[in-house]
Amino acid sequence: MPSLTSLAPAGPTATPSRTTATARRLMAICGTLLAALLCALSVGASSASAHAALTSTDPADGSVVKTAPREVTLNFSEGVLLSGDSVRVLDPKGKRVDTGKTAHVGGKSSTAAAGLHSGLPDGTYTVAWKAVSEDSHPVSGAFTFSIGAPSKTTAKVPTGEASDSTVSTLYGIGRYAAYGGFAALVGGSVFAGFCRSSRPVRKIAVGGWVTVFTASLLLLLLRGPYTDGEGIGGILDLGRLGEVLSTKPGAALLSRLLLLGAAAVFLAVLFGSYTRRTGEREADARRRQDLAFGLGFGGTVMAVGLSATWAMAEHASVGLQRQLAMPVDVIHLIAVGVWLGGLASLAVTLRAGEPIGRAAVRRFSRLAFGSVVALVVTGLYQSWRQVGSWGALTDTEYGRWLLVKVGLVAVLLAIAAISRRWTGRLTDATAEETEAEAESGSKAASAASDAEAEAGTQAEAKAAVKAARPVRTGAADAALDTPADAETESGDGPGDGADTDAADDDPERAAQLARQRAAKDKTTTLRERDADLERSGLRRSVIAETIVAIVLLAVATVLSGTQPGRAETEQASASATKPGGQLNVDPVSVLVPYDTGPKSGRGKAVVMIEPALPGDNALHVFTTDLADRPVDVPEVKLSLTLKSKGIGPLRIPLERLSTGHWSAKTVQLPMAGTWQLSLTVRTSDIDQVTETRNVKVAQ
Repeated sequence: MPSLTSLAPAGPTATPSRTTATARRLMAICGTLLAALLCALSVGASSASAHAALTSTDPADGSVVKTAPREVTLNFSEGVLLSGDSVRVLDPKGKRVDTGKTAHVGGKSSTAAAGLHSGLPDGTYTVAWKAVSEDSHPVSGAFTFSIGAPSKTTAKVPTGEASDSTVSTLYGIGRYAAYGGFAALVGGSVFAGFCRSSRPVRKIAVGGWVTVFTASLLLLLLRGPYTDGEGIGGILDLGRLGEVLSTKPGAALLSRLLLLGAAAVFLAVLFGSYTRRTGEREADARRRQDLAFGLGFGGTVMAVGLSATWAMAEHASVGLQRQLAMPVDVIHLIAVGVWLGGLASLAVTLRAGEPIGRAAVRRFSRLAFGSVVALVVTGLYQSWRQVGSWGALTDTEYGRWLLVKVGLVAVLLAIAAISRRWTGRLTDATAEETEAEAESGSKAASAASDAEAEAGTQAEAKAAVKAARPVRTGAADAALDTPADAETESGDGPGDGADTDAADDDPERAAQLARQRAAKDKTTTLRERDADLERSGLRRSVIAETIVAIVLLAVATVLSGTQPGRAETEQASASATKPGGQLNVDPVSVLVPYDTGPKSGRGKAVVMIEPALPGDNALHVFTTDLADRPVDVPEVKLSLTLKSKGIGPLRIPLERLSTGHWSAKTVQLPMAGTWQLSLTVRTSDIDQVTETRNVKVAQ
């Protein structure tokens, strides 16, 4: 690939080596950056891949109830898919005490309930749960509650991710490959139908079909182990396919595979009979027009159907305005395919030196512009729907990845503007070349006619000489032929005729000559390609667009597997303000005014501990100014001490959730009593203050 910075060759001999070296360095740099980004994406997305969040439970996490409940109920931020053992309840010895049946409460898909056996003794019980969110991602977790009083428990609480790491990695690769294959399939087909069909474009479209089919089949086989948290060996359990196909994600994958079967027929017609009819005369123009209409209609149905298999199983199918969100997502995916897949098709066409006219390039330019407009409009709607607020752009994982995506789109649009300028130059250059070719063509035609007349005269003379010769046979007669006679009979001089005769008798020699001619033709094509300044500049800018598009597709794949910012914000608000479930005691809330000295160092802190019972507790710290407006401070530290028992200080690590809000999800308080709370607030590099208050933890 030529350099992206050089616009014209420096010389007839130095250009190929220099541009090749520069291209190799550029490809190495881009490959390294892409690999680093993909590693960052896989690490960064793992912590936010859960979409359905547990908002409350009954009994509540860490609560102590007087009598044994009849069932355990869980509430989620969105609908979930349940299996028979989605909720398991373990007694202090680790024995299951639930009835083994999990169901939704009142038909609400965002709930789950498991019945309990009667007569449960006092002690601490562990609830382990797992489910699949409506947008196809597995979630899991655990919590505890106590009957009568807390006790020691030997039940093992599951930790880590909901899926096996190897299966999750393969599943993520399969999702990225499916997106990329879809873009190549749609973009290559549109480019072949509207712009120009060629062998490189056919490779793009067919390669996209193979990629999306293979990736979808892999995702279908991995779906069972992915949702159940099993290892890679679970892929061999084909009996689980029935359960997978009964779910919405499984049905979507099966529909995709069936649609790809129809897409294979579409590709065969597009690159077969339709391409062969391109050069036909007016007599068959009507038939080709009917074929083009059929291909256009069938291709549109195929693209809409394939993109719907993503829209019906991922973010668009969950949350508010889903009836509008799914069609918008279909348009967004098709626009991505037309733009990015078309870019790849144009890049390989230009790089292979295939002849492509200015009209074809301008048609793709218009298609790309329309796709970008559709992407911007649908992307704005999706961003509003998934993020919800300006603060979520920086405070949530989804918002930060969305900002990365917007930045990459901006870079892509800037490079696209350069490509459009090269397209304008290509138009002018092509017109000049056409006039020059017409003028040189007339001169060449007259020269060719003179040459043909001269060649005919020479051929007649050679035939007369040959006819005047006596016919000889045998080795002795053949020995009488002179070298001059041999050259005269060949008509091609001393070298070419010998090679041609030898090639006719030796298949290996013929194959060698064919390879030499192919190499010579390829070198000539590349030389002509690099000599065209306008097409070389367009080729470089399009290749740069394609590289950025590959990275952009990786970011989009991570976004589709990350919890939306709106859901994450609502989950944090619910955990901070809603006690959840029926508690025996109210959460403890303590107001702590602070003053570090300067005027900007005055404010209030509210510390909330819930349920304020022995065992597992959640702790929240809210900092505000004197007008009760949330305000951030550089650092907040907190510790708890039970002086009467000589316990502590227990330092509580706090995590910042949003402006003026810090939280610790798991705070273990070993026993009841009056605990001393020590809060340190730092408002600058040198200004800080420590305040203490008493907090009562009930029995």
